This record gives sequence, C-alpha cells and structure tokens, in this order.
Amino acid sequence: MKPLRRFLDNLHPLFDKRGKLEKLYPLYEAVDTFLYTPGTVTQGTAHVRDGLDLKRTMITVVAALVPCIGMAFWNTGYQANVAMQAMGISAAAGWRGDVMGLLGVGYDPASLVANLVHGALYFLPIFLVCNIVGGLWELLFSVVRKHEINEGFLVTGMLFPLVLPPTIPLWQAALGISFGVVIGKEVFGGTGRNFLNPALTARAFLYFAYPAQISGDSVWTAVDGFSGATPLGALAVAGVERGMEAIHVTWSQAFLGTIQGSMGETSAVACLLGALVLTATGIGSWRIMVSMFLGALGFASLLYFTGSSTNAMFLMPPHWHLVTGGFAFGMVFMATDPVSASMTSTGKWFYGALIGVLTILIRVINPAFPEGVMLAILFGNVLAPLIDYFVIQANIKRRLARNEA
Repeated sequence: MKPLRRFLDNLHPLFDKRGKLEKLYPLYEAVDTFLYTPGTVTQGTAHVRDGLDLKRTMITVVAALVPCIGMAFWNTGYQANVAMQAMGISAAAGWRGDVMGLLGVGYDPASLVANLVHGALYFLPIFLVCNIVGGLWELLFSVVRKHEINEGFLVTGMLFPLVLPPTIPLWQAALGISFGVVIGKEVFGGTGRNFLNPALTARAFLYFAYPAQISGDSVWTAVDGFSGATPLGALAVAGVERGMEAIHVTWSQAFLGTIQGSMGETSAVACLLGALVLTATGIGSWRIMVSMFLGALGFASLLYFTGSSTNAMFLMPPHWHLVTGGFAFGMVFMATDPVSASMTSTGKWFYGALIGVLTILIRVINPAFPEGVMLAILFGNVLAPLIDYFVIQANIKRRLARNEA
C-alpha cells in the first residue's frame, strides 16, 4: 500500500490551494480519506466521545446491508429463472442473455450460481447508475460550496437500488437519485441537515411520477410478459370472499424473502441480521426498531380483530404485516436514519410507534397504497422535530417544577 500512498501524496499539490486542479480537491480528498485515515489532526482542545467517525459509521451501515445485497442478487435471479422455466423461455433477452450464454451458468432456479449471476446483471447496472449520477451531484455541490464530499451518500447510493424493482429503467433510476440527493438533501445544506431520508425521497418521487414502472404486478420479476403480484398487492385487490387465499406464498417464504418485491427488501431474515450489526455497534436505534415493531403489531391486531365485510386488507393476520412489503427493511435501515429520525431517547419511542401505526393505517384503510412503509417513514421524518420539541419542553417543565418545589 505504500506505493499507493506515495502516489496520492504526489498528486496532492495539484489539488491543493493554487494547484491546477484546486476546484476538484473534494474528489481527491474523498478518494484519499476513503482509502486512508485523514492526515490532519485537531490543533485545539478536542472533545472526543469515541472513535466512531462518519466514515466508519457509513461503512458499518453498508456492512449491515450485505445480507440484503446478497438477497438482491440471489432472489432477483431466482424469481426470473422460475418465471422463465414456467413460461418455457430458454434464454434471457438482450445483452444479459449474451453474458449468461458466455458464462455458461444456465437458468436453473436450483442453481445458486445461476441465480446470483442472473440477479447481478439486473442489480449492478442500477447500482452503478445510482452511484455515478448521485456521486456527480455530490461532487458538484462540494465544488461549489468548497467543502469535502460527505460519506453520507455511500449509504444513500446503496439503499436506493435495494428498494427498486429489477425492471426499473436506468434513466428513471438516475432521475430518482438526482431528486433524492438534490431536493431531499443538498438544498437543505447536505448530509446532517436534511430532514427527509434521501433514498426514500427518491423512491417517493418515482412512485408518484412514474407509478407504472415502480408498482403493479408486472415490475417485480425481470422477465418480459410475466405478471405476478406481491402478497400485499394480491390481497389489496382480492375480495373478502377469497381473503388470504389470494396470497400465493407461505409465511415462511415471506420471512425468508423468496417472494416477489423490490430487489433488496423482501427478506426479513436478512434485515434482522443487519439489525444485529446496527444495534451491536450502536449506530441503529433499537428503541425505534422495537417501538415501530410494537406499534405495527398492536395496530394490525386491532384492525384484524375488528374485521371488515368489504376490505380484504383487514383479513391479513398481524404477523403477516411484519414480513411483507418493505416493513422489515424500513424498520431497520430507513426509520433509524440518525439524521432524519427523532434525536431524543423518549422521542424515539413515539417516533417509531407513529411510523408503525401509520404503516398499517395506510396499508389497511387505504388499499390504493398497499405498501405503506415509505409514506409512513416520510411522515415520521416530517414530524420528528416536533416530537423532539415536545419531549424537550416536557423535560424543561419537569425540571422547573422540581426547582420550584
């Protein structure tokens, strides 16, 4: 690694003040600090709480996402291979079919390699487009504002592809990440100053701007002409006569994630593994996760036992809500965003419970939005400052009352 260190040190004068590439210093600094610990040290009195800086925080979140990324590769390919087998299709269309033929891995749904490779050919292009386009926006704002590129985009660039269907057009993925980075974060000052989750902001934009490419029955499996609903989508359009019979998968399949849906959010198991990493390292708030879980479970139980003679969504048992859609993924990775979530310990309980209740409310009461998690978390983001305000004011009143007593 020493030759690489010397190479970067030799380039430094070009990007430093009065260097030929001074305006591109944020790009040089981003590469240098990604590979090595920053060389600058604090000159004055430092107040160090721990050794966990922003870079380590974001890398830890990405590490927690590894199980979901693995499922995005495998399940995307698995669903496509199963559909191709059912439809009698022998090879994928376009350049993906050429690559699969060149590698000779086949399309057997029972083959781990075939599923991983086929899924990678859908996930990786979306991932690259999101990170390249989003990274260019980050670089542009860093150059204009003359500050470093924040590592926060490392997580946004990983989260956003995981919540997209494999069939999303690449230009829409680029447009979505642009909206999320620029409107959801940079216009408010960048990482640490945004009040909305950028990845969810990007997905919400695509959901309302291009609903045909991010919802419905034909976008979740990467095979032309194949149509298959997610469990929530199937139940939303089913009558109360059919009820849960409209769902074509078992609870265990939904728990493991071998179902149709967005590429990286189908597996509750993968999300739970990520939750262990985030809670063990103290990066993800266990209070938010637990309160969101309890809020959703409690409100889903209330509606389930209340019942309905016209709305089939009332018939979904509470434990099904926890493993369908993006509930587990949103609970672990989206709702716990330390920037847009509630900051106070007490506020986190109210914040998480609010999101859990809103998720079920949107899913069940308004079948036009059978998912619910995305909108619920964005509503929670908007209300998080207000929740913290009331918590702090309550603390102040209690302290004043103690002093006056």
